[in-house]
Amino acid sequence: MKNTDRVWDLVDTRREDYIGLSDRVFDVPEIAYTEFKSVAEHKLMLEQEGFRITENVAGIPTAIIGEAGDEGPVIAILGEFDALPELGQVAGSAEHQPVVPGGPGHGCGHNLLGAAALCAAAAVKDYLAERGIKGRVRYYGCPAEEGGAAKAFMVRAGYFNDVDAAISWHPSTFTAVNEAKSLANTRIDFTFHGKAAHAAGAPDLGRSALDAVELMNVGVNYMREHMPDDARIHYAYLDAGGIAPNVVQARATVRQLIRARNLKQLRGLVERVRKIAEGAALMTETRVETRVVSGVSNLIGNRPLEEAMQRSLERLGAPQFDDADKAFANKIRKTLSDDNIATSFRRIGVEVDPDLALCDFFAPLDRQGDGGEGSTDVGDVSWAVPTVQARVATCAVGTPFHSWQLTAQGKSPAAHKGMLHAAKIMAGTAVELFEDAPTLAAAIESHKKALERDPYMCPIPDDVDPPLKAMSNQ
Repeated sequence: MKNTDRVWDLVDTRREDYIGLSDRVFDVPEIAYTEFKSVAEHKLMLEQEGFRITENVAGIPTAIIGEAGDEGPVIAILGEFDALPELGQVAGSAEHQPVVPGGPGHGCGHNLLGAAALCAAAAVKDYLAERGIKGRVRYYGCPAEEGGAAKAFMVRAGYFNDVDAAISWHPSTFTAVNEAKSLANTRIDFTFHGKAAHAAGAPDLGRSALDAVELMNVGVNYMREHMPDDARIHYAYLDAGGIAPNVVQARATVRQLIRARNLKQLRGLVERVRKIAEGAALMTETRVETRVVSGVSNLIGNRPLEEAMQRSLERLGAPQFDDADKAFANKIRKTLSDDNIATSFRRIGVEVDPDLALCDFFAPLDRQGDGGEGSTDVGDVSWAVPTVQARVATCAVGTPFHSWQLTAQGKSPAAHKGMLHAAKIMAGTAVELFEDAPTLAAAIESHKKALERDPYMCPIPDDVDPPLKAMSNQ
């Protein structure tokens, strides 16, 4: 029996406990920096498993770390548990059926993500103890991945300084070692200050902050033609100056979300957007203030870790689903477009199979996938320490993330199967790193060389604190 078989057994013995944890977190969806019930559930499980616990990590009330073992290498396993606004949905329903209209929901599967990561950490903890292996395994309970950049703040505060490698995963429509591709981004609030006046009786006395915001957006729109194809800029009005059209708006705020291929490219785009804001203020005779809310780095890959995770995946295979799982997945697929379904296949470079409801295979390590990319604060961890992630099938092929359809599948048997499979992949990878010193050494050396070529610079300024209120008030 291979050593990984034993750690997989230790995952299986925890099956019901961690399905329960995932479902309880699903039932109390909480958005960025408000995950108090969710982190409490994770704390209870950490206590039950016998981890040493650190709370209020990096000054974030909903961030938690559990550690077990002593001496030896430190392997981190990363979990998340934040939800998204307005994606509440009755679990198990293939029709759009919000629990509470406008309420939050787990439309990105983070209830599964955190539970699997903690399950893997607990299994590795027991494995190390059984075999008398020196080493420390840490579970990082990370809030606010959705726009809040909690991991970036944790990295900046030094909580990864002694970590040798980090492992994570994400729910998906397919199973594979994650390609280390993501966009660096930053969120900046631009607040314009003008002068109020009667919009009809004395408009000449007013200076409109709302005009400034609109001119800024026009400028950014024209900029889009003159930036790299894979860069992105999005915006949201946080304060449009009030609801009275007969008052010249004295204050208005727009949040700009700027994404780029890497940190260097991001810094250049940010400077250009700032100049546009200054120009809008000049044109309207207003004043602009800027405030960085959050920022994350692009992912950097680590080939030795990716190969180690691929070996774990090849030994384990892909999740297997039964007829009931496929029947529910097909109900979900009926709510999706052909483009949704094709996108899932395109991302892993596989020809579209219109009859495949749930992915029952794993993609090769060096696949030729295509598709748009998002951002994640795991990127900052990948700059701090060697990092690898898995993607594991938990939902119907074609399911768009950040959608009610994803939330609807968050407590399904298929989601639970994928979650436990992910725990085994991560646990197997961690065991190899603890038992095979050359693999871990190669990962560390690869990471060192990557940073020699391109040193890390945190995208969040030193004077910016975690946006506990800025995020949670929206």
